[in-house]
Amino acid sequence: MTMKALQEGILHDPFLVLGYQKNAKGLPLVREFMPNAEEVMFNQDTPMKRLEGTDFFEVALDESFEVGSHYQLKWLDKHTSEWHEQYSPYSFLPQTDELDIHLFSEGKHNHAYRFMGAHLKTIDGVEGCLFVLWAPSLKRASLVGNFNRWDGRCHPMRALGGSGLWEIFIPGLNPGEHYKYELLSKDGQLLIKTDPYAREMALRPDTTSRIVADDTYRWQDQEWMEQRANFDWQHKPISIYEVHAGSWQRPAPEEFYNWEELADRLIPYVKEMGYTHIELMPITEHPLDQSWGYQVTGFYAPTSRLGSPDQFRTFIDRCHQNGLGVFIDWVPAHFPKDSFALARFNGDALYEHADTRKGEHKEWGTLIFNYGLNEVRNFLLANALYWLQEFHIDGLRVDAVASMLYLDYDRDHGEWLPNEFGGRENLEAVAFLQEMNRIVHQEAPGALTMAEESTSWPMVSRPIELGGLGFTMKWNMGWMNDNLDYIENDPVHRKYHHNKLTFSQVYAYSENFVLPLSHDEVVHGKYSLFDKMPGDRWQKLANQRLFYAWQYAHPGKKLMFMGGEISQPEEWNELGQLNWHAAQEEDRQGVSRLVADLNKLYCEETALHELDFSHDGFRWIDCNDSDQSTLSLIRQDEEGNYIICLFNFTPVPRENYRIGVPDASEYQEILNTDSSYYSGSNCGNSGLIESEDTAWMGFEQSIALTLPPLGALFLKVVK
Repeated sequence: MTMKALQEGILHDPFLVLGYQKNAKGLPLVREFMPNAEEVMFNQDTPMKRLEGTDFFEVALDESFEVGSHYQLKWLDKHTSEWHEQYSPYSFLPQTDELDIHLFSEGKHNHAYRFMGAHLKTIDGVEGCLFVLWAPSLKRASLVGNFNRWDGRCHPMRALGGSGLWEIFIPGLNPGEHYKYELLSKDGQLLIKTDPYAREMALRPDTTSRIVADDTYRWQDQEWMEQRANFDWQHKPISIYEVHAGSWQRPAPEEFYNWEELADRLIPYVKEMGYTHIELMPITEHPLDQSWGYQVTGFYAPTSRLGSPDQFRTFIDRCHQNGLGVFIDWVPAHFPKDSFALARFNGDALYEHADTRKGEHKEWGTLIFNYGLNEVRNFLLANALYWLQEFHIDGLRVDAVASMLYLDYDRDHGEWLPNEFGGRENLEAVAFLQEMNRIVHQEAPGALTMAEESTSWPMVSRPIELGGLGFTMKWNMGWMNDNLDYIENDPVHRKYHHNKLTFSQVYAYSENFVLPLSHDEVVHGKYSLFDKMPGDRWQKLANQRLFYAWQYAHPGKKLMFMGGEISQPEEWNELGQLNWHAAQEEDRQGVSRLVADLNKLYCEETALHELDFSHDGFRWIDCNDSDQSTLSLIRQDEEGNYIICLFNFTPVPRENYRIGVPDASEYQEILNTDSSYYSGSNCGNSGLIESEDTAWMGFEQSIALTLPPLGALFLKVVK
């Protein structure tokens, strides 16, 4: 019955009938099931007998043969009439280490990717590939590929006890070979699935997994990695250029630059613009370009659109050698319903929750990970370390954290299930995020984690020991929304919305904030940053320059999505490239020059970055002049060095505008967004500005100066 079950593809353990067996008399024999073979030879010269009416082949072993040794099969392919030769997969003992199985089942295997998935190995002198899969509650799991004509009967896998793990070692397979898993569910569904741990996948629309060699890349960034381990991120400048790698530049409308070609173009540009880091929107494999990578089907595979995993390593290596850090978007919040990937992986909900009230995001049409299941949690935790350690990524920006934290996220009454205490908090997701942050900071020293969290959940970027989630930083979505809402107003109305500029100081130090101007704000009818600005072309550009200066003066690390720095006139379109033609227009080049100078100033002046997360680094001079829509403030460092920043959010120049200053000294403009160099009107303060013994705004000294229209000034004491 077991042989009949295997021939029908329903036998749970193929090793019951394949490989070394015994006949009815207890004598040893070898049995193979080879449905694509016409003839089979044992160890090249001994014919194997086909069992009548089947695709089983047997050979009796003589007394001299060492039972347990590996043997070769030579067979005639009945489809091509070609002879092939290979060691039998069914002559190998189980290869997966018991400790690996135990740690994985406990959800504590931080490097599960080192044994899960496909790994080229040499076992007892035989070269091949070991495949390990987690898929509990199956009748059968098989490996399929070109090497067996995608026939799931050819290579059924060995079940590793009750762990839900399956394995098979296939001799003779090489890098580049395509494969999938054929799974027979407990209720008889036949499923074809990609490998969740695949480290490379074919180019869409092909969804097959691909064998790659274990990492042999020779890194050249040792100096960077040593410095990263001691990176004082709290007190150092972090200015991030957010990039969608497939649409920054393209060689042709339907083509992409690969990672090495992109490095040739992007790295010099980012350095010239003065950014410290590049943040890549998701680079993991995804089937749909329009998802921007946020609907991931290959969590361990860099997308094949842009080249091989080693080409991606080359890109990161070259960034590091040029003094640039690299962050990636990481998406543990959800995954798509594509039938070839994680959805209903074993025929039932496995990676996701079975109850859609907990397991589905209807807004996005995606599924939610079951963070309470050890093996699922392990899949994600190991994935975080995979990118940080195997690819030297410097940090993870975790997408859609709010959707993870709240059980009622985007759900109406009756569409969600409360936690065990009756609350709306997803306690399993909270524990997962805390564990992820703990492991990352413990095992990847200097790597950062940033949460895109859009609510007021407390202590997102505070230590786990104090009850926080343990993230390094949090995106300040409140700042982004309030300030964009303010700047979109016609200047004549801005005085009625002045508090939108000042409110952020109420909470600015409750978290370690990044100030984002992200991709989400320049798509789906929200307009480009240029088009958000009111007024004619000159005013739009002046408003944009003013707004950027405000971002760099405000406490918090900085992020800008590509295109903002060239004042791209259109919304971002992932199917094309940035409007580099418009970027050549002189007045738009003024915006680019300003952004480069802001980055340079931000990095060079410790007053603008050293105390980004502390009250001690910021002081209002005057935040109450709403009638004239002006602001003045001080940014300072630990030693008391300071920069004075002034902002005029109206197109009216303010002559003889007086502010208090800390010192009896001379002050000088170190940046004026209205400079003709930035395509402004060149209104400002040439020469030195001397303080006067006139008390003002709580200061004993003051200065009178000219505020340019829709302009910002940065002043520094002349020493």
